[in-house]
Amino acid sequence: MKKVVNVLSVTGFMFFGAIQSTFAQEAAATESQTFHQILKQNFIDGGPEFMGIVLVALILGLAISIERIIYLNMATTNTKKLLASVDDALSSGGVEAAKEVCRNTKGPVASIFYQGLDRVDEGVEQAEKAVVSYGGVQMGQLEKNVSWISLFIALAPMLGFMGTVIGMIGAFNDIAVANDISPAVVAGGIKVALLTTVFGLIVAIILQIFYNYIVAKIDSIVNSMEDASISLIDLLVKYKK
Repeated sequence: MKKVVNVLSVTGFMFFGAIQSTFAQEAAATESQTFHQILKQNFIDGGPEFMGIVLVALILGLAISIERIIYLNMATTNTKKLLASVDDALSSGGVEAAKEVCRNTKGPVASIFYQGLDRVDEGVEQAEKAVVSYGGVQMGQLEKNVSWISLFIALAPMLGFMGTVIGMIGAFNDIAVANDISPAVVAGGIKVALLTTVFGLIVAIILQIFYNYIVAKIDSIVNSMEDASISLIDLLVKYKK
């Protein structure tokens, strides 16, 4: 039992010694290198299997995030201005004039208004149902593909941790083959383990920032949609009177 404890203690000491030695060597070797060269070298050292998958997760996550941000920014509407325009159009030109205002305005709020105005001849209740139903459709459009970002956020660190486990297995295999637990033997496997974890966490952090911004933007637009829909129904009730 004491022998096993001694072996584990020595292994742990060598593990942390190898980490310190690896980073010290990298710090000395990279003083004359640019950040791009350091990043590229660390990516290669991490191994193409897991590092490549982590990179793909980053690229796909960023692509979806950028697409969603552009779409959400285009979907943002000045609801107060739109409501004022619809109110003026209803007063001066009736429903058709109000529908024309909505047709010429971009964004989900204008689309919801158009659906409500299109059903107003059937009664305010039917218009309200149309607004609620089409609001759900527009909410689905806003949230489209957002779940993929959360998938990549969860996937990237898991891949990094898997690379860590595999790197540690490789390090212990090297110890078994060499019958030696010196830092030089295990440094390579430990370096791979650390790099995959670091890159996986970096990818997750980057995508998490984008994800939180997108969710906050969606919540803001949905709140505007709900408030504007209530205001539209009030306008229609006043118009019908």
